[in-house]
Amino acid sequence: MKGLKFTLTGILFGIVMSKSEAISWYRIQEMFRFQSFHMYGIIGTAVVLGVIAVYLIKKYNLRDYQGNPITFTPKEKSVPRYLFGGIIFGLGWALVGACPGPLFVNLGYAYWPILIAIFGGVAGTYLYGVLKDRLPH
Repeated sequence: MKGLKFTLTGILFGIVMSKSEAISWYRIQEMFRFQSFHMYGIIGTAVVLGVIAVYLIKKYNLRDYQGNPITFTPKEKSVPRYLFGGIIFGLGWALVGACPGPLFVNLGYAYWPILIAIFGGVAGTYLYGVLKDRLPH
């Protein structure tokens, strides 16, 4: 019963992603070719909602589902870190035609070849975890 709210949130996320066509390979390619504003509008809406959510969390000192206070830790601000990470993420997104959230929505639609992309993402995350201490940060 504890996981029900997370399952319902995931279902709602999948519905929103599919109805907004954010899982469409064609929509994503339009975005990377600067042919359509559609995806930029979706991303911009998500950024604005994220800013509002963080503001409300800080203003009302909200807590997580276990009752612990939600805290935001400042991160190191270095240009190369975000530039290289963003380029790698963007290249993967452009090549696959989906970012991590829509990968699983596509899997829910039974697009089985997307399992290759999910495996690649998990393998890349694991590889980063193994090599993290040896990489410049």
